[in-house]
This record gives sequence, structure tokens and C-alpha cells, in this order.
Amino acid sequence: MELNLQKPDRDRTRDPLGTLDVRQERDWASLDATAQAACVARGEISPAELVRTARERIEQLDGVLGAVPVRTFAAAAARAADMALGSGPLAGVPFLMKDVGARQAGHPYYAGNRALRDLDHRADRDTPLGARFRELGLVTLGSSSTPEFGLQSSTWPLAYGPARNPWDLARTPGGSSGGAAAAVAAGLVPVAHASDGAGSIRIPAAWCGLIGLKPTRDRIVWRHAGRGLPEVEFVLARSLRDTIRCLDLLQLSPPRVPWTPCDRTLRVAFQTRSPAGVPVHPACAAAVESAARTLAGLGHDVYEAAPDSLFEYEERSLQGAAAAFTQFKHCLEELEIRLGRAVGPGDVEPFLWELAALGSAPPDAAAADRAETWHRAWVGRTLRWFEDFDLLLTPTVAEPAPLLDSLDPRRHAPLALLEKLVLHMEFTEPWNATGQPALSLPLGLADGLPIGVQLVAAAGSDDLLLELAAPLLDAAPALPRPPIHA
Repeated sequence: MELNLQKPDRDRTRDPLGTLDVRQERDWASLDATAQAACVARGEISPAELVRTARERIEQLDGVLGAVPVRTFAAAAARAADMALGSGPLAGVPFLMKDVGARQAGHPYYAGNRALRDLDHRADRDTPLGARFRELGLVTLGSSSTPEFGLQSSTWPLAYGPARNPWDLARTPGGSSGGAAAAVAAGLVPVAHASDGAGSIRIPAAWCGLIGLKPTRDRIVWRHAGRGLPEVEFVLARSLRDTIRCLDLLQLSPPRVPWTPCDRTLRVAFQTRSPAGVPVHPACAAAVESAARTLAGLGHDVYEAAPDSLFEYEERSLQGAAAAFTQFKHCLEELEIRLGRAVGPGDVEPFLWELAALGSAPPDAAAADRAETWHRAWVGRTLRWFEDFDLLLTPTVAEPAPLLDSLDPRRHAPLALLEKLVLHMEFTEPWNATGQPALSLPLGLADGLPIGVQLVAAAGSDDLLLELAAPLLDAAPALPRPPIHA
């Protein structure tokens, strides 16, 4: 394929942490977390006032979005009222916890499950990431919607009903961090907690027009459970500088050195072919190709290429099926611990109950060993490919946000729904398996819906992704506000 790549100078490379003068700005919904924290630090608004404005936005818009089903306004107001100057680098910034994953002591934790909701289950302690959010000064106003136990790429928990995309209320915002994405995209809060086990940060970012970074596995403090899951927790944000700042504030390693533009020629690969063999929407492919042209224009060497292992999709699916269904079974076991009793089909959605049953058969130890051996070899082949390339560009998802009706959990048998959902993850899930950083950027628009492009780099190269994000965002048309916005 010919891309007609040109290589002008690199003048567009800039510092994405650039300043923003907000002294006269009072459209709080439009300000990112960095700007809101700056206003608090300068005494232009108190944490209590800032939290009140966010509460008003949620009350105004969430009736149609369904993004924040669990609200803790009184606790947020009390925390903000007691917050003194210097209470953290993001003091007073309104925030949402995802209703699965990290927890804060005393905060509701329902995991999108009706039994936990009816019990009004509360976290008994802070997890490491929940504690860190508090230390930064973020003020939690509630929990964002998630599919039950975060197991779907759309956000339609039967306990609450669907979360809707602010770009088109008839469409999904994605999942499992769909409520967080809808809330941030609509301006309810500037950043929100999110997690990613197979694409759950990047898919909603792509479909809601946000910045969605899945950091290198274990780069930030988050772990609160074992089992070696390929999950990462972080945030969803509207601005690149918020993403960078949150990575600096949350990571385990020392802060990044001051920003310096890349001064070497990178080997960049791009790929628009579907690993699963399904059609890729023309706008999704075009956005990837445009990003490739931009990077070539910055002087980098660009090729149409990808790891061969990325297209071993059917074999990976077969090898990983048993482990995937076992994960559903683990969710039931976790629920039993939280409820303090055995669970039955009335405690969970049919999707979870029926798929967990497929993971309940006695394990075949020999088959599990073979699958694990195959998986380790697959990861090794994939990582070795990045010894020859610095960056891979792909669509984040093969299509813009689909209609909610096509993913209605009440209308589809669990296995049929699962078959639809896994296709959303074909470009994102491999990098959870390898632990590499991956970033979704809003670089296109098709029929009024955002298009995400995914950047993938070697493990530990999160900063490279964030550095290249700046010129890519500069070159792409700026997205308008979604139709539903505070």
C-alpha cells in the first residue's frame, strides 16, 4: 500500500504540559484536572465550590447518560469542606471511582452487581490505588457505571440499565470503564478512575473521544488481588497533560525527567488489517494511515507491518478459552466472600452465571500446561518483534461505537453476546497479555462519532507514547464537544 509519506521538519513537536491561563475562565466543565487544581491553588475557587459545580453537572445530565449510578455527594462535600490548602497536587478536583477494582474505605462497592447493591456493600479499607487517589486530593463524588464485575466491552449492568455515549445516546460508551468515559467526555468530571484487563480503558476512550493510556503492567501502584491477571488500573482523561501528570503522580518509579522531544528516528509500523478477519471501518483505517503519515512527516521511518503473532487470533482463542471461563468462576467466588453465603442464579446476571458454569469443569492439568506453554511462547514472539520496531499503530477498535440495542444483554444468549464483545478487543487485548503500554488517541471523526488510534510500544516505553501523542493530536482535526455536554 502506498501512503505518499513526506518528511518535513519536526517543528510541531511540543511540550504537552504547556501552561493554560484559566484566571478568567469560569466554564468549569471545560477545564481539565490540571487547570481546576491550579484554580484551587490560586484561591480562585474553593474545593467545596468546585465539588458543588460537579454535583450540579451530574444532577443535570446523568439522568440521560446513566454514567454515575452510585452517588456519594454528602461525603464528597464533607471532604471538600475540610480540605486545606496544600492537600495534594490535585486538591479539590472532582473524581469518580470505577465500581470495580480499586476501592476506598467506606465507599460503596457494588461491582455492577444487584446483590451487592441491595446489601449496600462498602469497602472495608483503601486499596493502594484508592489510597493514592485520596493522597492526591481528588474528591470522589460517586462510582461510575461498569458492567457486572467489569466483564463486558459495553456498559449495561442489569442492576442499573445502560450507560450511554454522550456523542449519541443510542450508542454504547464502551466498557468496562464505560461510565467513567461517558462522565469525562460529557464534562461531569475532568478525570476518572478506570481499569483495563482486555481494552477497558482504550475501548471507551476510542468511542468517547478521550485519551486512554494503559500503562506498562505494574508501572503504577494498584494491585489489590492475586491470580496474575493481565489487568492495569489508571484513569481516563480529556487532556494529554492530565494523562501525563496522573502517570507521574501514580507510578511506582521516580517521576519522569523533564520533558525532552525525541531526538532520534523511530521505526514505526502501522497495521489496519483485523486480527480476527472482520471488516475494519474505513474511517478507522484512514485514521491510522493519517497518523502514519504524520509520523513520517516528523522524520520517522514508517512501514506497513505488524507482529505475525497478532494474527494467530483463532489459535489464541482456543488456547485461552479455559482460562477465560475460569475468570467468570472466580467472580462468583469473590461474590460469595463479599456476601458471606453461597450464590445462586438470582444473585448475578445470566451472562456471568452461564459462562461461569463453563469454567466449573474439573481442570485438565495437562491441557492447562500446554496452553500456558503456548501462551508464554506467543508472548515471547510478540515482544521480540518490538526489538526491531519502536512503535505500532493500529485502530483501537475496528468500528465506531455500536448501537446499544445490538449489545442488549436481555436479548442475547450469553455465548452469542460474548462473541460480539470479544471482537471489540481484537486490537487491544494482546497488549494486556504482553504487559506493554498502549495508548488510544482521538484522531478521527466518522458520522459524528469519535475514532481512536492505538499506539503500542515496548514495555516501559510509556513516555515515548505520550511524547508522540502531542504531534499526532496537533495534526488531527480537533474534536468538537459531544452533543451531550455540561
